[in-house]
This record gives sequence, C-alpha cells and structure tokens, in this order.
Amino acid sequence: MKDRIFSVSQINAYIHRLFEGDYALKRVRLQGEVSNCKYHSSGHIYFSLKDERSRIPCVMFARDRARGLPFRLENGQSVIASGSVSVYEQGGSYQLYVREVSLSGTGELYIRFEKLKRDLYERGYFDFERKKPLPRYPEKIGIVTASTGAAIRDITSIAARRNPYVQLYLYPARVQGEGAARSIASGIRFLDRFGVDLMIIGRGGGSIEDLWAFNEIEVADAIYEAKTPIISGTGHEVDTTIADYCADVRAATPSAACELAVPDLTGLLTALDNMRDSMQRSMTDRLRKLSGQADILAGRLDRCRPERRIREQRLRLDQLGRGLVDRMQQKLLDRNRTYELYLEKISLLSPASRLKGGYSFARSLLGRPLHSVSQLEPGRTFDLVFSDGHAEVEPVRIYRDSDKV
Repeated sequence: MKDRIFSVSQINAYIHRLFEGDYALKRVRLQGEVSNCKYHSSGHIYFSLKDERSRIPCVMFARDRARGLPFRLENGQSVIASGSVSVYEQGGSYQLYVREVSLSGTGELYIRFEKLKRDLYERGYFDFERKKPLPRYPEKIGIVTASTGAAIRDITSIAARRNPYVQLYLYPARVQGEGAARSIASGIRFLDRFGVDLMIIGRGGGSIEDLWAFNEIEVADAIYEAKTPIISGTGHEVDTTIADYCADVRAATPSAACELAVPDLTGLLTALDNMRDSMQRSMTDRLRKLSGQADILAGRLDRCRPERRIREQRLRLDQLGRGLVDRMQQKLLDRNRTYELYLEKISLLSPASRLKGGYSFARSLLGRPLHSVSQLEPGRTFDLVFSDGHAEVEPVRIYRDSDKV
C-alpha cells in the first residue's frame, strides 16, 4: 500500500466519503459574523462565517433561500447558520452547505436598527433641508452625556484648550442600559428649553448593545423637535447611530464634536490680527489713492476758480492789449512811411517844386491862377509868382499864339 500512487481526484473523493460518513457533520449549527457576502446571478449566495480566530466558507443554494433566509444577508451581520459540512471535490475544499440562517442577538438589533432608520427616513427625520446651521461663535454649549467617562473628560479638556471663555452646561444622562434613551431625550429637551446656543450629545465607543440608547425613537423625536442645533458624536469613527442621522451635524467621536462646536480662540485671534493687518493695508492703499485723486481734483478746482480764470483772462487781456498797441504802432509807422512817400511824390509834382526849377506862374491880384493869356488885360496888373517871392507886373503888350500865324 505504501508504494501505491493515488490521483488527486481519488484523494478528494476519499475525503468526501469521510465527511459524508461523519454524522456529526450532517447537521451543524454555526454562529459567526458574515463576511465576503456575494449574491450570484444564479441565485446562490456565497459568503464566509468568521469569529475571532478563524473562518469557514459557506454556500446557500437558491432552492434553500425561499424557506431558510427571511432577510437579506449582508456583511457584518451576526448569524446562526444551519447545514452540513462537506467537501467540494473539484476544488479540494470543504465548506458549509447552508440550509437555514437566522440572526443572533446583535443581528436582531441590526434588523431593528435598519427598520427604524427606514421608517424615520420616510418621515423626513433625516432631511437635509431641516438641518440647522451651527452658530459660528457659541457662548453656551449644552452637553448630554454621562457625568463620568471619557467623553465628558475629552470634551472639557478640548474646550478649555480651544476657548476657555465658552460656557459648558452638562446634563448628566444615562447613556447605557435601561432608561438610557429616556434620560438622553430628557436632557435634550431640558437644554433646549434652557437656551443654550449649541448642543453635543454622545458617548464613547462600545458594542451595538452599548450604543443602543442612541438608536431609540425617543432620542430621535427629541432631536427632531429641538430648536437648538445638535451635534451627535457617538462611539468611534466607524459607529453610526440613529441619533447621528437625525442630528444637524454628525461627528466621528465626542472629541470631534467638541472640535466642531468650540471655535479655536488662538486661531480666531490670529485671524483677527490678519484681518486687522489686511484692513490697515487696504485703508492705507485706499487713503493713498484717494489722496492722489484729491490732489488731481484740487488742481482741476484751482484751474476752474473764478479768481484764477479772471487773473488768467487779465493776463491774456494785457497780452492782447500790448499786442494791439504794438500792431497799431507798427501800423502807424507803416502809414507814416507811406505818407512821407506820398508827400515826397506830391512835393515833386507841386507847382512850388517846379518853381525851384526856374518856373513861375501867374495869378490875379486876388490869388486866382491865370492860365490863359486871354485873362490878361493891358494896363491891368497881375502877380508873377517865383520860388522865392512874387512881383506885380503890368502887361505892356499882349501876344497870343494865334497872332503868330
């Protein structure tokens, strides 16, 4: 036997018969968490069940789903699966062939959670339009959480560091166990009536059972009816509760909720300093620009003043007056020169000028020019005018040019 060689199929078939012959594996019930869940187009479901130490592959055929699976299987659910363990010969692997699946304790809570979430969604509890904005600079912040625990310590520490002037008002509520939801809802309503600017609700992390108070309808109603903006910071970052969906803002943790609620004083002062510097620069630039514009306008105004315009017009008038006098004087000089030329020409043409050339002319004693011999009478005296005087002449004999003929 030790020298016999087996095929892979023979060994897988042998192991399959061993599993089939073990009656303990014919009907087993396994509890674990669902992971790698996939719905095949054939209708079969392939998934794994796991616990803290190991996992087992599972398959549920389509024919078993109708009577053996009353809900939709999803990752993260805690379930109890019933079926048989056998070997898949072709793959050489064993798996649980599931016939029935039921939710374990946490799984039932998950179903309740999903049912309430769908119901509240349809009623508008999660509508974005109804969510209130957080005040930018709250002075009074209400806190609904346990009076002891990491949540309140983290919130007070962070608030003191970020802004010690913000007032914190704690409503010590039960956050776990019987009556916790009622206590949380009462705290929300009390602080809403008290008149805080902002509210933080939440607690530290835990299991779904530990956080269940924040999944109750009482808490959802109190958040929905509150007029004060509410931040929900419940559990760790991966935890999500109904309160987170209903709140105006959801924070990953109570510490993160405090970071959102309390403005950072140091950052605020730095921002104010930057704003002040920016305003000073803007004002300086603005004043410089306005000063330049004022100088331009003052220059324009100075040029438009009546006194300046009168002064300029007077100067212009003086210039025009001087120019007019100069032109008139020049014109007079030109006319004088022309007059002298005319006088010179007239002088050359005048009888007196001719007289200087040896000529003389006759006139009567009354000063009338005698320009014809016919105007002379014998024995009647007339003047004969020379260049340097005149003489009275009495004609002795009168000759006419016709007499020569």
